[in-house]
Amino acid sequence: MSDCNKQRVTYADAGVDIDAGNAFVGRIKEAVASTTRPEVIGGLGGFGALFRADFRHLKEPVLVSSTDGVGTKLLLLQQYQRPHVAGIDAVAMCVNDMAAQGAEPLFFLDYLATGKLDGETLAGVVEGIAEACRICNCALIGGETAEMPGMYAPGHYDIGGFSVGVVDRNRIIDGTSIASGDVLLGLASHGPHSNGFSLIRKLLELGGADLSRDRLNDGSPAIDHVLAPTRLYVPAVKLLMESGTPVHGFAHITGGGLFDNLERILPAGLGVTVNTAAWPVPPVFEYLLSFADVPRDERYRTFNMGIGFVAIVPPDAVDDAIGVLREAGETVFRIGHVRASATTESRVRLL
Repeated sequence: MSDCNKQRVTYADAGVDIDAGNAFVGRIKEAVASTTRPEVIGGLGGFGALFRADFRHLKEPVLVSSTDGVGTKLLLLQQYQRPHVAGIDAVAMCVNDMAAQGAEPLFFLDYLATGKLDGETLAGVVEGIAEACRICNCALIGGETAEMPGMYAPGHYDIGGFSVGVVDRNRIIDGTSIASGDVLLGLASHGPHSNGFSLIRKLLELGGADLSRDRLNDGSPAIDHVLAPTRLYVPAVKLLMESGTPVHGFAHITGGGLFDNLERILPAGLGVTVNTAAWPVPPVFEYLLSFADVPRDERYRTFNMGIGFVAIVPPDAVDDAIGVLREAGETVFRIGHVRASATTESRVRLL
C-alpha cells in the first residue's frame, strides 16, 4: 500500500495529547514552585530533579526513603471529586512513615497515571501535594504524568509518591531504646486516613449508605470525615525532636492498625497494653461500623480508630512531650504503657 493510501494517524488520535500534557505542566508550575527549598536546583522540565544536599548541621547524616500510594480510597475520592485530598494523602503516607524514624523530609516526587488527561482534576491532585509539602517544608522536586489510553476507566487516575528525608544517625528513632514502663502517647487522627478503605467500601455497600447525604451522630456531613485527608504529623515530630525531649519510639498507625504498627517497633520481650477507653472514638468510625458486625480486634487491626500516630516516651518525659505536641497543634492522649511480654502471648493487648 502506498503512503498516499494510508490513514494519517497522530499520537492524539491514539489517545495521548502531548499539547495537553505540556499545558498541564505549565499550570502546575506555580504550585510546585511554592514548595521549593534552597537546596533545589532548577525547576520543572529536566530529565531528572536536582537537589544539592547540605548536611553540615548533621554529624552523620542518614538518608531515609519512603514510597506509598493512596489505595482504594482513590475510588471514593474520584467518585466524589476530591482530587486535592488524594494529593495530600500521597504525601502524608510517605512523610509520616519517615517521621516515625525521626527523619525530616527533604523532597517528594509523584507519579500520576490516567487514561485521558483531565488537566483540571490532576492539577487538583498536584495542588494537594504542594499544600502537604509546604506544611512539611518538603520540596515537590519533580514527578511524572502518564497518559495511557485503555489502562484506566474514564475519570480514573492513580497516584504514587516517593520521598527522601534525612536524620542524624545518633538520633534515629528505631524502637531499640523502648523499655518496660514507657508510656504511649496517642496523637488524634482526622478519620480513617488512607487505610482500610476496601473494608470501608464494603461497609458502605452493606449499609446502603449515601455519603453525599448521610450525617454523623454529631450532625456533620459523613463525607467530610470518611474522606478527610491524612493528618501530617511531620511538624509535631520535628518540634518534639528539636525540644530535646527523650523519645524511645514512634509508630505511624496505618495498615494493620494499632496491633501491627506498635508490634513492629517493640524490642524482643516487650509488649504494650493499650487502654481503648483513653480516647473518644470519632463519630466517623461509629457511622462506618454501624453497617455490619466487625469484631473489636478486627476494627483495631484495620482502622486507626482515632489514633493516627504514637510516641513512646519514658515516664519522666510524659508531661514535657505532651506539652510540646500540644504546642504543635496535636490532640494528645495517654493511651497505654510498655510491659514485659512472654513469647507465647500477643505483644499488643487492648483493654
